[in-house]
Amino acid sequence: MLAILASAGVASAALVVGASPASAAGPCGSGYSRVGVYAIPENGTRKGTLEVYYSSGAKKNCALTYGYGAWANTENWKSVGIRRSATGITPWDHDYGDSTYYAGPVYVSAPGACIDVIGGVDGAGIDLYDVHCG
Repeated sequence: MLAILASAGVASAALVVGASPASAAGPCGSGYSRVGVYAIPENGTRKGTLEVYYSSGAKKNCALTYGYGAWANTENWKSVGIRRSATGITPWDHDYGDSTYYAGPVYVSAPGACIDVIGGVDGAGIDLYDVHCG
C-alpha cells in the first residue's frame, strides 16, 4: 500500500512540474518579461492599461492594451501599436477594434534602438515615444 501511495505522490508531483512551464508564458509568449505598465486616462478616470514586454532571447518588444474598471472584460474599442522609434517612416505593428479582453499582442524588433508605443480604450489614449531604449 505504501508503494502505491508513494508512486501516486510522484505521479502528481510530475503533473505539477509538467504544468509549470505552460503557466510561465505571459501574454506575449514564453521568455517575455514586463518592462512597462502605463495607465490610459481620460478626464481623471483610468480607462485602460498599456503594457510593454521584452524578450532578450528574441530581441523583441511586445505590447498589449487592456480595459480597466468599467472597461475591463467588456466589449469596447481597444487599440495598441508598436514600432521602432522614428528612423524615417517606420511602420506600426498594430491591432485595434472591438474586443472583450485586450488589443494585441503586437511586436517589434529594435535592438540598440528606442521604441514608440500607443494604446487606447474607448476614446482615451496614450502615446509614448522614444521609450525602452536598448
